[in-house]
Amino acid sequence: MQSTQDIKDSPLADAWAELQAHAAAGEPLEPNAYRLAFADPEFLLRREARGIRFQLEMLKPDLEQTAAGVEHTVVVFGSARFPSMENAQAVMAQAQASQNPQAILQATKGISNAHYYEQARRFAGLVAEASQNMPASERLYICTGGGPGIMEAANRGAFEAGVPSVALNIALPHEQAANPYVTPALSFKFHYFALRKMHFMMRAQALVAFPGGFGTLDELFEVLTLVQTRKAKPVPILLFGSDYWMRLMNFQTLVDEGTISAEDLNLFHYVNDAEQAWSVIRNFYKLPA
Repeated sequence: MQSTQDIKDSPLADAWAELQAHAAAGEPLEPNAYRLAFADPEFLLRREARGIRFQLEMLKPDLEQTAAGVEHTVVVFGSARFPSMENAQAVMAQAQASQNPQAILQATKGISNAHYYEQARRFAGLVAEASQNMPASERLYICTGGGPGIMEAANRGAFEAGVPSVALNIALPHEQAANPYVTPALSFKFHYFALRKMHFMMRAQALVAFPGGFGTLDELFEVLTLVQTRKAKPVPILLFGSDYWMRLMNFQTLVDEGTISAEDLNLFHYVNDAEQAWSVIRNFYKLPA
């Protein structure tokens, strides 16, 4: 029995055709009381319909990933600003040609940070290659925020291994497009940060936080809080780049001041290369080497 109906064989096609016609002609839709409610963007974007939009952002990525067989992910967070090594070297060449000291200084930092891009790329490749040897129901898929930098690196590593990867992108005032290595059928866009973060956790079997800014910290502490409070199951949480994370955050201070328990420091691990990160995850789940 067919579980869903093709919209082209349904009266709903008329409503869809109307929306397409307006979009193709660049014409704004006028409010229309007679238009079907779920084919009426003017209605769906009202403040009172926010709960419906929450539900849709919950359902769409969930159903599509299930249909694609994606049940287990390894989530990679990190800075959108870290370049690949080839891009960093190109910027350095331009800076040296300009003989601009400030440009050379920035380019030097770019080359230093490119190390993390290449490690994220390598790590994702290790996960993707190992996953191909697992039963279909147990495979691990790389999942990122879908943007540039570390996110691009992780999607790229999976792409180069010939394995699909997931992207959970977010609509921002400064438009962020999906990076070119994301699997198109698994590239999702969110309006609500809360729903996006929920989807990161729903299938996560491990989370790897590379150096990053406010967004990375937000995602990391959300995960730590959920696991600490047992709202989410324990999973490996890896802080990639011990020097960065230890300089940024002295977690021992939280223990010393009594704001967390000493055992809470066991919720995460510091790692410094792709092989070590994959080894921690593999050992946690007792996966074959």
